[in-house]
Amino acid sequence: MTATPRFTGSANPYRGGDPYADYRTADFPFTRAADLADRRLGAGVVAANDEFFAQRENLLVPERAEFDPGHFGHKGKVMDGWETRRRRGASADHPWPAADDRDWALIRLGAPGVVRGVVVDTAHFRGNHPREVSVEGARVPGSPSPRELLADDVEWTTLVPRTAVGGHAANGFEVDVEQCFTHLRLNQYPDGGVARLRVYGEVVPDPGWLDALGTFDVAALENGGRVEDASDLFYSPATHTILPGRSRRMDDGWETRRRRDRGHDWIRYRLAARSRIRAVEIDTACLKGNSAGWASVSVKDGEDGEWTGILPRTRLQPDTDHRFVLPAPAVGTHARVDIFPDGGISRLRLFGSLTEEGAAAVAARHREPGDRGR
Repeated sequence: MTATPRFTGSANPYRGGDPYADYRTADFPFTRAADLADRRLGAGVVAANDEFFAQRENLLVPERAEFDPGHFGHKGKVMDGWETRRRRGASADHPWPAADDRDWALIRLGAPGVVRGVVVDTAHFRGNHPREVSVEGARVPGSPSPRELLADDVEWTTLVPRTAVGGHAANGFEVDVEQCFTHLRLNQYPDGGVARLRVYGEVVPDPGWLDALGTFDVAALENGGRVEDASDLFYSPATHTILPGRSRRMDDGWETRRRRDRGHDWIRYRLAARSRIRAVEIDTACLKGNSAGWASVSVKDGEDGEWTGILPRTRLQPDTDHRFVLPAPAVGTHARVDIFPDGGISRLRLFGSLTEEGAAAVAARHREPGDRGR
């Protein structure tokens, strides 16, 4: 296995032109998972000890950080990220920050889950990035306040130990902690700026909540569904198709490049658990001249099961929500949508309920998140 790339030290000062020309990044394998800190999933930055130069909320903006070299405000350079003031020592004899001085931000994940990797992105913070960072996770039920999260009885688990990071770089960290977390704490030593935080992993749904709902979208990211693979990710991630809500822009769905052959495109999903599906919804919102022409949906029961069609190849209309009630419930653990010949869809919804086996598997995973059995 190739080691995760590491970036350390400051970047070169900005000299004009494309600010991303000298940006340091890598293709981190864990970024194939969903971003548990996506604002569209309900994540938020609930508190920070300091945000003098730039607001903490910028950490979770879905788009990449932007840089305007001429944009200054009353407090100094306006940055698209979270930036704290410079720390100082205790006296003239000791003007430097103490070794353990740090700034922190508390992040509520959009859905509880197991974290597989974290990206601490310092884009455009070239000489004002932190020297080191660390990331901790906690599992606190309900909707705790910042004061409750900072209470002495909250147990924080280290996900990323204190590690040197580089300026103007995507600093990626694999995480190997088989626990479910609801909140993270990002620490930066001793101070500085971070543009974006991405937290990749797998949602662990609350079985009590799913049981209370009865019928729900068994493919939805917030309910524990996830994308396993897709034929094409050229324009946008396939995970967009299982995000909450309707798409509001073209790039908020899944769109493939134009095919010049006789093939077609597809996405394969793992459902929340073994489910009984009763209805299908395929939305092409905001895809007008580039929506898929036709689509079909299949399911399989178990890793070695056979694919069985539940929605035959059906004509789709641009910018339209299509709903289909199945003639009989379909049982499965995986689903696949095939689009013909190319284009895109914005959302796929599979409405149903967990089977007895599926409900037991979700309950077991909620108790022991490391148990990946379905």
